[in-house]
Amino acid sequence: MKQLRDPYLPHKVLREDRPDGTIHLRSGHDLGPVAGNTGDWLTHWAGAAPDRVFIAERYGAGWREESYAATLQKVRAIAAALLGRGMGADTPILIMSGNGVDHGLLSLAAQYVGVPTVPVAEQYSLIHGAHGRLVHAIELVRPAMAYVVDAGHYAEALKLDALDGVEIVASHPGDAHVTAFDSLLGGDAGVDPDAAHARVGPDTVAKILLTSGSTSAPKGVLTTQRMMCVNQTQIADALPFLRQRPPRIVDWLPWNHVFGGSHNFNMMLAHGGSLYIDDGKPAKGLFERTVENLSMVTGTAAFNVPVGFSMLLGALRADRALRRRFFEDLDLIFYAGASLPQEVWQGFEAMSAEIKGAVPLMTSSWGLTETAPACIMQHEPCEEAGRIGVPLPGVTVKLIPDDEMRCEVRVKGPNVMPGYFRDRERTAASFDDEGFFITGDAVKFVDPARIEAGLRFDGRISEDFKLSTGTWVRAAQLRLDVLSCLAPLAADLVIAGADRDEIGVMIFPDMGELAAEGFTSQTQDGALSDPRLLSEIRRRLAWRAREITGSSSHVGRAIVLAEPPSVADGEMTAKGNLNFRKVLSRRAGLLARLYADDDACVTRL
Repeated sequence: MKQLRDPYLPHKVLREDRPDGTIHLRSGHDLGPVAGNTGDWLTHWAGAAPDRVFIAERYGAGWREESYAATLQKVRAIAAALLGRGMGADTPILIMSGNGVDHGLLSLAAQYVGVPTVPVAEQYSLIHGAHGRLVHAIELVRPAMAYVVDAGHYAEALKLDALDGVEIVASHPGDAHVTAFDSLLGGDAGVDPDAAHARVGPDTVAKILLTSGSTSAPKGVLTTQRMMCVNQTQIADALPFLRQRPPRIVDWLPWNHVFGGSHNFNMMLAHGGSLYIDDGKPAKGLFERTVENLSMVTGTAAFNVPVGFSMLLGALRADRALRRRFFEDLDLIFYAGASLPQEVWQGFEAMSAEIKGAVPLMTSSWGLTETAPACIMQHEPCEEAGRIGVPLPGVTVKLIPDDEMRCEVRVKGPNVMPGYFRDRERTAASFDDEGFFITGDAVKFVDPARIEAGLRFDGRISEDFKLSTGTWVRAAQLRLDVLSCLAPLAADLVIAGADRDEIGVMIFPDMGELAAEGFTSQTQDGALSDPRLLSEIRRRLAWRAREITGSSSHVGRAIVLAEPPSVADGEMTAKGNLNFRKVLSRRAGLLARLYADDDACVTRL
């Protein structure tokens, strides 16, 4: 099928098989020119396209829009105000609110003069039970300033003892003890932001991003100017159409996460693009706002997680006018976080073909907070979801094969972090003796005989476990397979079975879908007990079992959990991912019931 916005960069991979059995992969393409810092991008576009919208957020019935020229003027003023307070590399700014124009201006101003920002998930402030995670972040980075959009809305978190002595800044202060964000726009005539900006170089720390904490306590990733600037060159080298016209996105992905805050935000800044902040998200009661926003502005690129694209596909099917607007200028559909279901992939292909007779590049990539993030990308068109592609220019990928054609993946390159904030021990443990970052992820070749076909993600090595028979279970891929089988009844699930005779699943249901299908929400000690629901789950798992062989992927039992995953108790990370270990430990009683032979809430094959 015809692709839009050619040319794409064809895959070109150099392979080296090492005497120790490892495989090194590199791009056959050279890395292009790299900006010195994010301020260089802003300064360039303020001169080249001063009136173009850089960033916007909803304001009443329309949008509050800031042009490139206005953004630079405000960034310089805020930067002067920070310098006037004596702030620098050792006085981080904690950003407690979600995405917003003032959040973006403050971040760019801090980067302009070398003051690190630390964006954290807004749930840490807004959910009482999650305040422990906020305190952990405060004690780790010791900020000199903390920003919230509305001091009243965040009042409980702002009273934490850990914030004593920290200057609180708010766009809506409502309190004499809170600094108004607008006051920063007055700048400080006694300092020179240009002199401070001239000292900002590739090794300057721009941000400290906290990892999700899915396997351990969150770590602070030192994110340098080099990492972010190199990564945008790598991405644009692979996707040349980003340089052909200014991109535009309507995006909800949170800026405390590297995908939204570094990958997408910086992509717009680097290429003179426009970022319209979507204040909706793919969740019940919030997705309607996303649809409303897309009815007003659509993008040249669409970024989302798989569940978001699934919900969007349904909305597009129901609204032909929105469908036409959505595909009108679309160059790119980019998913991350998990594999996109093939039926969703094909649904977008069919719609685009119907509207335009061609499809945008549909793709994904692989990377981590520690890699800024993109290291591997599928930048050639393909016809299936699940591929993560080939190394980007400048990256060396080290693969350590096992006996099942699966490889542990390690990486080295200028987009890889220098280390974790104030944690030499974990920094040292994260790099091998050749200087490769140990990711803990696994991949497989799409076609071992043709390396240009690229790689597939094959889960986290730490999520794998053995059954009592000694059989390895690859939990990450199995989870995706079972989720597809149980869709849309299951919102998420945890694979269990370590040291057991068979695999079991603990299912977090989509309560809205259950209600729509007529299932009841009757419970028994924390588990749903509707016999019809359990029978339907058994039917689907039995249907799936006919298509597989071997105990490593055969699910023998399931239980449906009545309580959703808890952010406060660490079962759900700030990125919206399940912390599998925490779920299994916190719900040990339900796990024991899953493997009981006489529990009425357990369905067995």
